[in-house]
Amino acid sequence: MNLTVEAVYENGVLKPTQTLPLKEHEKVRLAVMRESSVAEQTYGLLGWTGDAATLEHLTLTPELDPQESA
Repeated sequence: MNLTVEAVYENGVLKPTQTLPLKEHEKVRLAVMRESSVAEQTYGLLGWTGDAATLEHLTLTPELDPQESA
């Protein structure tokens, strides 16, 4: 059975955000992947030479309407 769930890392322990269909003490194999933003996923594809954090900021900052600033 393959299952993908979200979890939170707290005090050295991964805590699933939902109940898992597992038996007590059942052994499993984990593959841990950090959540990534669209900017992190596409970093480098646009020829961007800055850092991922700046690209993230630019993609999430609403563009100012030139009409509003007049």
